Amino acid sequence: MSKNNTLSMSPNFFVSGGVLLAIFTLIHLLYAGLIRPAAEVAMAEQGTEALTAFSVIFKDVEQQVCISLMFFCLFLMLYKLWRLIDEEEIYSRDLLESYDKSEALDVDAALNDLESSAYKETPAYSTWINCIRRFKNTKNVQHAADTIESSVDNIAIQLESGNNMIRYIIWAIPSIGFVGTVRGIGAALAQADKALEGDIAGMTASLGVAFNSTLVALFISLILMLFMHLLNSRQDKMVIRTQESCEKHLLSHLHS
Repeated sequence: MSKNNTLSMSPNFFVSGGVLLAIFTLIHLLYAGLIRPAAEVAMAEQGTEALTAFSVIFKDVEQQVCISLMFFCLFLMLYKLWRLIDEEEIYSRDLLESYDKSEALDVDAALNDLESSAYKETPAYSTWINCIRRFKNTKNVQHAADTIESSVDNIAIQLESGNNMIRYIIWAIPSIGFVGTVRGIGAALAQADKALEGDIAGMTASLGVAFNSTLVALFISLILMLFMHLLNSRQDKMVIRTQESCEKHLLSHLHS
């Protein structure tokens, strides 16, 4: 895993692409084998009364794409949440707890211990490593303290940048729903002549496409925004705890 992916806590390109392809394939099979056949049966048996049926509401291609993107977006967010929870224990602990704070820190040994850790590219470890390197070069605690702030700011930027794809998907889903609305209204207007002759079934079905696509897209967006809020809260907590850990533990080692 690259360092950028580690700091942003996002899956790499190949993992993301594989999961996206798998999700779209599974959802397509679900629609082809279950949802659309059920919708056709409901429409044939109940006519316009079937417009409120679950399968009819979800049967169109816009809803299929929105649901596929929803699961992919959930995967991205849950992956990042899992990473945050998995590494939560190291955010606030003293990474050099084996060193006596009453004695001068062996900078080279400390760097070697941190850089040999399996977590060396996590935000917490990378902040400690950058700070100690700065102290090693300058022999100045204040310069090391300044490095803490810049490193933490960099972590926050990386985490925010890692959410760009998630934010785009959350924005794109209502837009796809609106595309379905435009398509449905266009199809309904094309059947206006039949409606004037008394056959309103086609127009009603087309208007159903228009409203259902927007309904599903907006509902999905509400769900994803909730998870996005939880993810942002976790990320902010991690950044704050990393900075507090450095100021509480690391600087005390450097002041020795």
